[in-house]
Amino acid sequence: MTKLPAPALMLGSVLSIQFGQAIGKQLSGTVGAPGVVALRLGLAAMLLLLLYRPSLPRSRTDTGLILGFGTAIAGMNLVYPALTLLPLGLASALQLLGPITLALFTSRRPRDAGCAVLAGGGVWLFYAPHGAHFPLGGVLLALASGVSMAAYLLLSKTVGARSTGGDSLALALAWAAVLTVPLGVMEQGTHLLAPQVLLAGTVVAVLSAVLPYSLELASLRRLPTRTVGVLASLEPASAGLAGVLVLNEHLGMSQWAALACVGTASAGTVVRGEKKRISGKALTTYSRILFSRLVSAYSHTASGRTPPNTAGQEAPHDPTRRVALDRRRPR
Repeated sequence: MTKLPAPALMLGSVLSIQFGQAIGKQLSGTVGAPGVVALRLGLAAMLLLLLYRPSLPRSRTDTGLILGFGTAIAGMNLVYPALTLLPLGLASALQLLGPITLALFTSRRPRDAGCAVLAGGGVWLFYAPHGAHFPLGGVLLALASGVSMAAYLLLSKTVGARSTGGDSLALALAWAAVLTVPLGVMEQGTHLLAPQVLLAGTVVAVLSAVLPYSLELASLRRLPTRTVGVLASLEPASAGLAGVLVLNEHLGMSQWAALACVGTASAGTVVRGEKKRISGKALTTYSRILFSRLVSAYSHTASGRTPPNTAGQEAPHDPTRRVALDRRRPR
């Protein structure tokens, strides 16, 4: 995982979490939003605890960081009750306002702020031109989830710097489960233990929690917080794709234009965020892959054909990597 470019890890996290949320929205029709959150965080915590077998933190500082990290993760799950009132793409776009605001406040250069503003324009273009009215409760829940997402990004950077493995993530998810699982159990009871519900919940837990959180934690160890915040601007676009492929939702031309805006903002922050210069060949490779995916997705919505599976496509070579030379010290 660490051999992949950090932006590729973040892209994988964005795609995974949105497709997981699309499946979670379907599951909420069976067990409700609290039930989905309980399954998502409860099963994800169990999987990571079994995988990493973490030890308890040794200092009050580490304990406070893990509790805050877990609380932020629990708060981000407010997007699930929002999904019962809002379309997937709109809920994701509103949630993204938290990271965009974070990117603006932590930016030190005008061009970084420009990328964040472009991403925000893409979020606005995704749904505002349609003039549709949505429940205020759903909007507030999505915005609260966005505030938690901004806190999650800040704490992830600190937690990732103080740990090398997934121990802190496993403990944080366990605390998030403690905060949320009782609500789901109170509402659904033993219905959460039905085999088909547990199977669907495991899929949601892996796609929307275990995999994306692990990828984000790895990428945050190597990328500035503002870069990760603007890379997260791909979430409305990936949510739109997940809505098309999983929920059979329709995207108009203005929404595809919004996808192009957030994709451009993300590409811009990747180039500007790296300390070392990225060659034109590598940038062309990244742009070609992004363009091919946009064309494939648009062709799918226009003709109803299944897009080609590119999940196993090899990531482009990162030209910024250097092999360290083994030098002996003089005696």
